[in-house]
Amino acid sequence: MSELEQDYLLKIQNFWETNQKKILTVVGAVAVVFGGWYAYNEFVKTPKELKAQEALFRAEEYFGKDSFNLALNGDGQSKGALNVIKNFDGTKAASLAHYYAGVSYLHLGDFNKAVENLKDFSSDSRAVQMFAYGALADAYSELKKNDDAISYYKKAASTFTEDEITSGEYLWRAGQLSETINKNKEALEFYKEIKEKFPKCRQGEIDKFIYRLSIEKNES
Repeated sequence: MSELEQDYLLKIQNFWETNQKKILTVVGAVAVVFGGWYAYNEFVKTPKELKAQEALFRAEEYFGKDSFNLALNGDGQSKGALNVIKNFDGTKAASLAHYYAGVSYLHLGDFNKAVENLKDFSSDSRAVQMFAYGALADAYSELKKNDDAISYYKKAASTFTEDEITSGEYLWRAGQLSETINKNKEALEFYKEIKEKFPKCRQGEIDKFIYRLSIEKNES
């Protein structure tokens, strides 16, 4: 071993002897934090998530059959989405339950509760998030909160543009709603955007709306 190597090893040894207690304390603290995180995920979070998914299973089935009241409240034997939201807060299943609840309330005509639940929902799936934004826009539209509705129709249209028909449909709803509140300039822009970005949507129809609003704009 060269003198340079011996000197380097000596420095390492001196550093360890000087800082041994601090190093062991830090290592111990990291081990405690990691151990706590592992234990929480293994024995608390994961079992809770599994129970939440099991509880949501029947609600999903009823939702798929358009049995919205049963999806919300259960059938007496199995629990509904509202029970999952109440008892499994913080799980992915509870977040999804907010979506089922929101859309169910929308179909049942309780638009305030639809908004309340859909605003508490978010998803990594852009397709699902698109439908959630669209449902939220529909609820706001029913509540005559037109600016909020148009804003969420725009969000829905831009979230999952691969679905050209659905994205274009949400822009169409934004355009139609804009016309009802006499915002024809904004409506025209929505129709033009449909023609440019989503030409498969409203084929043979969108040109008529663009032409009509263009004429009205020139006459005003």
